Amino acid sequence: MDVVADLHLHSKYSRAVSQQMVIPEMVKWAKKKGINLLGTGDFTHPLWFRELKESLVEENGLLRMKEETEEGGEVRLLLTTEVSSIYSQGGKVRKIHNLIAVPSFTLAEKINQELTRRGGNLLADGRPIVGLSAKEILSLVMEIDENALVIPCHIWTPHFSLFGANSGFDSLEECFGNLSKYIFGVETGLSSDPEMNWSIPDLESKTIVSFSDAHSGVNLGREMTVLEIETPTPQYEDVRKAIVGGSRGKIKYTVEFYPEEGKYHYTGHRKCGVVQSPEESEKKGTTCPVCGRPLTVGVMHRVRELAKNMRNLKIDTKSDESGLKWIISEKGTAFVKLVPLIEIIAESQRVGKLSQSVLETYENLIGKLGSELEILTRIELEKIASIGGERLAEGVKKVRSGDILIKPGYDGEYGTVMVWPSSVNLEKGTGGKGGEQISLFG
Repeated sequence: MDVVADLHLHSKYSRAVSQQMVIPEMVKWAKKKGINLLGTGDFTHPLWFRELKESLVEENGLLRMKEETEEGGEVRLLLTTEVSSIYSQGGKVRKIHNLIAVPSFTLAEKINQELTRRGGNLLADGRPIVGLSAKEILSLVMEIDENALVIPCHIWTPHFSLFGANSGFDSLEECFGNLSKYIFGVETGLSSDPEMNWSIPDLESKTIVSFSDAHSGVNLGREMTVLEIETPTPQYEDVRKAIVGGSRGKIKYTVEFYPEEGKYHYTGHRKCGVVQSPEESEKKGTTCPVCGRPLTVGVMHRVRELAKNMRNLKIDTKSDESGLKWIISEKGTAFVKLVPLIEIIAESQRVGKLSQSVLETYENLIGKLGSELEILTRIELEKIASIGGERLAEGVKKVRSGDILIKPGYDGEYGTVMVWPSSVNLEKGTGGKGGEQISLFG
């Protein structure tokens, strides 16, 4: 069976997160999105941990709601949390985020106790900041349970990630030392996709996963990982084997945000309106030409740095019967790039994405046709048109085929998706405002 998983997200106890990120609402949104395995997020926070224990029941290493509703009865949850490590190594301040997943409340509680014993203030934030190194976090978790999972988060983000330009490393071993063998998977983050990660020799043997890092229900599932498992009902061991690699399951494909839409894809300086492609940065450097301060080095630039001795990748693309474009690696791993349904509806109606008409159309589509994932990938365009109109059906068709343009994001500014680019002014400046979509390595 297929398990559609979004394991990286946050509860209402994390900073800048919607107060509606509570279990019933999260599960309701998961069902709308087509997700049947959802991370709890933030199990390190004492108040959230208490709420999780009160509302969820353990089942085969996963969790289900004590009082299952029609909206979320098929959704299972997995205990997860994100930990922020800020420390010094090699004469540089490192800021690394790691996702931890465990199969029981008992193990989660042991991790919480050990983090507290080592000085972590778990009440301060749902995503706690600790002075432990990434290697020490991995060691701590493995000492408690070797079957737990530690996955480096959004590994290219400039400020808080494994390979980030501002505080990261150039290899897994540099970060995790002799424990890097316990890192089986890495998370792409919104500003990169699997193809970019396939180019890195250090990741050749690692599983590439993608999750939403959602701070609100509407953003759940903007990135997902689909697992193919052998058992009739999902268990924790299925999830682990799919990520580690084993007979009980595998990663079938991932659903990706267009990486250009991520807010760190290009290099730039938001305050001065400066944005540069990797080619421009190689020629001009990474100093802001307006104010003289360092530019925030984007994900594409950083990927190119670490892929200078890249392997000769064999990448295939094909379209299925629904017109959905698949990108497939030489090993058979695959992904699709999608635009959230609400964004397509909003552009089709020429209004803001949280407009009442957009939300009403979204709910009507979900109620009559199925989940967002089904609508974006499989539902016949005629059915979409009958409910949302011909222009919306055209938009879904364009997204499936990749017939869109994106003004790339940079320095904390999300990129702008243009399903109908004629209705938006796409600037193609070189070193000024705007930018143009580029191929992976120029």
